[in-house]
Amino acid sequence: MFTGIIEATGEVTDITAEGTNLTFHLTSRIAPELKVDQSLSHNGVCLTVTSVSGEGYTVTAVEETLKKTSLGLLKPGDRVNLERCMPANGRFDGHIVQGHVDQTGIVTSITDQNGSWLFDFQYRSVSDDPRQNNITVEKGSICINGVSLTVFNSAPDSFRVTVIPYTYEHTTFGDLRVGDVVNLEFDVVGKYIKKMLALYQ
Repeated sequence: MFTGIIEATGEVTDITAEGTNLTFHLTSRIAPELKVDQSLSHNGVCLTVTSVSGEGYTVTAVEETLKKTSLGLLKPGDRVNLERCMPANGRFDGHIVQGHVDQTGIVTSITDQNGSWLFDFQYRSVSDDPRQNNITVEKGSICINGVSLTVFNSAPDSFRVTVIPYTYEHTTFGDLRVGDVVNLEFDVVGKYIKKMLALYQ
């Protein structure tokens, strides 16, 4: 389990295709602290560390993960947001994040507020049945590329978040441009409530 509070960024140095899977080679300042079999969130996607060497390490994304996330769009030189799984004795600073991306979204607008940034995102319906689609709620939580943020201007297929300077500078939000694809994990509590309500309607 994760909290959506980004610990560091990593840089993709190489990508190797292995059948339908992709193995990502990355470097990061936290690499020397990683160990094989450890869960590590990459832009909000939980992946298992498969090797570690100095400041480099590897992870593999399977076909299903590549279909549902933006990892397949990564290329050498790209940065990703990293978070190790939450320790049992740690403070819960963000919200419950599983590292299981629900779908992708698109950056539709970025507004510099002279001290913070407003980011607007749009996401598509995943079903013809509105009860099955992902939802946000006003002042609820959303995880974008692994970053825990608060929603406002919540609509059926779009929402807005505010990004403070620290987050902008210490995550990949500073790299985002209009049209970029991001990973979205919707609030797990909201997903369970949505599912229960759909069952009894």
